[in-house]
Amino acid sequence: MSMIERVKEKARSDRKSIAFPEGSEERTILAAGELVREGIADPILIGNADEIRAEAERLGVGLAGIRIEDPSGNEAGSPDKVQADALQGSPEAVSAGSLMERSDSSTKAKKYADLLYELRKSKGMTPEAAREQVADPMYYGIMMVKAGDADGLVSGAVHTTGDMLRPALQIIKTKPGMKIVSSSFLMDCPDKNIGADGLLVYADCVVVPCPNAEELACIAIAAADTARTLCGIEEPRVAMLSFSTKGSAKHEMVSKVQRAVEIAHEMAPDLLLDGEMQFDAALVPEIAASKAKGSSVAGRANVLIFPDLQAGNIGYKITQRIGKADCFAVLQGLQRPCNDLSRGCTVEDIVNTAAMTAVQAQGM
Repeated sequence: MSMIERVKEKARSDRKSIAFPEGSEERTILAAGELVREGIADPILIGNADEIRAEAERLGVGLAGIRIEDPSGNEAGSPDKVQADALQGSPEAVSAGSLMERSDSSTKAKKYADLLYELRKSKGMTPEAAREQVADPMYYGIMMVKAGDADGLVSGAVHTTGDMLRPALQIIKTKPGMKIVSSSFLMDCPDKNIGADGLLVYADCVVVPCPNAEELACIAIAAADTARTLCGIEEPRVAMLSFSTKGSAKHEMVSKVQRAVEIAHEMAPDLLLDGEMQFDAALVPEIAASKAKGSSVAGRANVLIFPDLQAGNIGYKITQRIGKADCFAVLQGLQRPCNDLSRGCTVEDIVNTAAMTAVQAQGM
């Protein structure tokens, strides 16, 4: 069974609700239908209810098991239309009516606006501005997660990373002791002799361009947690990468990684983490034996921490394209899981990301 299939199986064992702020987007609706069919998660589509219903009908996606949340308070069509259809025994009205009973978006919007105001009033937030922000599906979705009305959130088919990450950082915030949000790429490699039966976790490859030593240590600890939660790696072995192994080169960039190792050991003294080391020393036992003797990580690493975003982004794409690894990305460091997609994502990408988000939520 592949890594992503194991993730889906774990998601099914304790189903979570996942909010989608791009609720009327075609791929998102198709993915929501697939999540219900596969029993992976309970999707919540956020947006104009009439548009979502019309698009779902066009796509042939049934709305059973899919919740609709309209920040404007228009829940699954106008009440007058639902009541009229119900009197005529319309099956569409049964679906719409049940949706209306399950969620009063207007009431929730007021609750979320009040909560947002309380959370941000020290930053200059006004009640009026809070109401306006909550009318935005992205903020509405983030507030659902903050309030516990959704277990996680997935976006990015239309929005940029920043569109989601800004409100997530403002409202959900990072975990205690975690200074930043970063990303991990889960690399499922065909060569099962490397990492943990072919599984490697790369970080950070998307978010933090040039982390300082403390941020690099936070990325390492978060990536180790991701390895446990999503990859099922019981014993993460974290290698802090550089162009130097154990002092073989002297440079300020090497010194940064060395300092990050010290900080990480202070933050998580029980974590198997070592560095600085080169990529081959981290993965190849024969090279580790000559370059990093006595290391508990070198030659057996399964979590690889790159010194900056350029190295991480290049590294994961080389592994994906030349190494033929399957690649899955998640954000890490938030108190509640919110994950980002590429705007070129497929329906399968959305389903996979929702499954990973659900499993992250299980561990929180």
